[in-house]
Amino acid sequence: MISLQEVSKSFGSGSGRYQAIDAVSLHIEEGSIHGIIGTSGAGKSTLLRIMNVLERPDSGRVVVNGQELTSLGGRELREARRSIGMIFQLFQLVSNRTVWGNVSMPLELAKVPKTERANRVQEVLRFVGLEDKAKSYPAQLSGGQKQRVAIARALANSPTVLLCDEPTSSLDPQTTADILEVLRHINRTLGVTIVIVSHEMDVVNDICDQVSVMENGRLSRTYRNQLSDGEISRGSGSSMDGAGKVGDG
Repeated sequence: MISLQEVSKSFGSGSGRYQAIDAVSLHIEEGSIHGIIGTSGAGKSTLLRIMNVLERPDSGRVVVNGQELTSLGGRELREARRSIGMIFQLFQLVSNRTVWGNVSMPLELAKVPKTERANRVQEVLRFVGLEDKAKSYPAQLSGGQKQRVAIARALANSPTVLLCDEPTSSLDPQTTADILEVLRHINRTLGVTIVIVSHEMDVVNDICDQVSVMENGRLSRTYRNQLSDGEISRGSGSSMDGAGKVGDG
C-alpha cells in the first residue's frame, strides 16, 4: 500500500520558484497496477520520485507498507528503499558491466553474500527471459532487452513495490507490449504493487487497474478501469480518453 498525504514539492526560490507538486493525496492499493498520466511538466515523474523519497516533499507524508518514509533519513531510509524497485525510461544500465553485473549491483550494495547473490541474479534473469544474455554488455542488447535487464535489477532485492518512470516511451509498439506483459506477470505472479508513469494513454489503459490524471502539479481525477476479457473499457470519462499520447514527457 502506498499513501501520499497532502504532499507538496517546489523547486527554485523567489520569483523563480516553481510549484511542481501541490498538496497531492493519493492511495494506491496493495497488489494493484496504478497509472499516472499527464502532459509534460504536469509533475508525474516528480510525484513518482516522492513515493520513495528520492525527492523529499516540502510538506506532507509518504507511507509505504505502513512505514512513514518521510520520517526516515540516512540508513533507515536506505533500508526502507530496498523494498521499492525503480525502472526508468532510458534504462540507466552501467555500460562497462555485463547483464549479470548490472543485475547484481543492488545486491552488492546490500552486502548480500556471494552465493546467495549469484542464485538471486540467476533467478531474476530467468524470470525476465534473459538467462542466456548474462555475459552480454548493454551495447549488445536491443532496447527491449535493456529494459528487461533494468526490470531484473529492480527485482533483485525482492521489492513489494515497483515504480516505473516512462518504462516504454523509447520502445516500439511490439516491444512495448512485451514489456507490459513482463510487468503484468510480475504483478500477478509476485504480487508486486506497480506504479507506472506515462504520457501514453494506450499504455495505462492496457495494464492499469486505476489511473490518476495529473495537471499542473495536482491530481485532477482518479478512476478505475473496467476489465473485460483482458481489455480495458475506455469509457472512463477522462478528458484525455481516446488520445494515443497526451504529451512528450
